[in-house]
Amino acid sequence: MVKLVYFAWVRERVGKPEESVELPAGVATVADLIAWLRGRGEEYAYAFENAGVVRAAIDRVHAKPDAPLAGAAEIAFFPPMTGG
Repeated sequence: MVKLVYFAWVRERVGKPEESVELPAGVATVADLIAWLRGRGEEYAYAFENAGVVRAAIDRVHAKPDAPLAGAAEIAFFPPMTGG
């Protein structure tokens, strides 16, 4: 099981702050996971409609779309951060 955590508008669109899922065979990278999540329902499709905008972190370390998920305990998704 992997814990998925959603922040800011990603959480609002998905409708929950977190969940635990069993990753299906073939889901090996962040990009694979986003593609799989998009197929889980309308709310996920909406949250991840522009996958290039959503950022990910694996076990609290920022990760690129091609980052492997093997051994991950937690994967977080959040919109780009702006500072000021």
